[in-house]
Parts: sequence; C-alpha cells; structure tokens
Amino acid sequence: MSHAEDHEGTRRDFLYYATAGAGAVTAGAAIWPMINQMNPSADVQALSSIQVDISGVAEGTQISVMFLGKPVFIRRRTAAEVEDARAVSIDDLPDQSARNANDEAADALDENRSFGENGEWLIMQGVCTHLGCVPLGDGAGDFGGWFCPCHGSHYDTSGRIRRGPAPENLPVPAVAFLDDTTIQLG
Repeated sequence: MSHAEDHEGTRRDFLYYATAGAGAVTAGAAIWPMINQMNPSADVQALSSIQVDISGVAEGTQISVMFLGKPVFIRRRTAAEVEDARAVSIDDLPDQSARNANDEAADALDENRSFGENGEWLIMQGVCTHLGCVPLGDGAGDFGGWFCPCHGSHYDTSGRIRRGPAPENLPVPAVAFLDDTTIQLG
C-alpha cells in the first residue's frame, strides 16, 4: 500500500463528513422557519397577562375585555344571581367540571367558578364551547345567564351549560385580584 492510497482514503472520508455536515446545516436552515412560525406572535406574547380596572362595574352589570384574542366577560352578579347559581345541584349539570384554570380539578359548583367573598364576581371566556360563537349576556336564555343564538346553547348565571349542543361550561381563565379594583388575567 502506497502513501498516496492511504492519503486518498482520508480525503474521501473528509468529503463525506463535509457533505453530511453541509446537508445538516442546510436542512436545519430550511426547517427552522416552519418551526418558528408556530410560536406565538409578539403581540400575543405582550398580552399574555393583562390588568383590568373593575372599579366601574356596578352590581348586575358586566364588561367585556379582549384577552389572548378572545372576549372575557367580567360580571358583578347580584345577590339573586349568586343565590340562583348556588341553588343548582351538580347532578343537574351536563358538564360537572368547573373548567377553572385556577383549580383544574374542581367540580362545577358555583363556589368553584366565582370570585369574591360572597361570589359576586364571575370571570370567564365569552366563547361558546360548541362552535366558538360569542353568547349574548345580561340574563339571556332560559336560565338567566347567557345564550348562544347560533345553535341554541343556554348557560346559567354561573356560565355553566344547561341546555343545547355546547359540551362544556364557559372556561374560567387564570385570575388574580391585585386589589379591590384591579384584576389580572393570565
């Protein structure tokens, strides 16, 4: 075996490794944009947590805010609405999960979906769990809560599905009360 033949094998190995390395870098450069586009956009990341002033919400009224591209209903319920919601037996509910991001394992009792000492605050996403429509509020529907006119889903004063095609209760986002007049979503 001559010195030239031994040197030739080393050059061949180098060419294989260099070609494989260049191919890996090229494949990574081609695939990265597809992977990176799945990350949330900058405007969504900036709004991953918002603070809402609730000082102007009178008893029996609600406001809507946009959070992560979806409406969130913030309702200050009356004592009668709280009483109606708490009088419902969990056995009467089609969805017995609270759907509360603050306590994933909680059942759908009103106490597990509402906030405040007496449960006067109800904060939930305003998106029907059937096909994503926005339900009408202010006592709409057969149970005094929200009604989705698109397909006929009825929600009670605690945002729980009571009748219609919607499979789940309106979800409660992660909520923290910063003080008596400010809440933080997310």
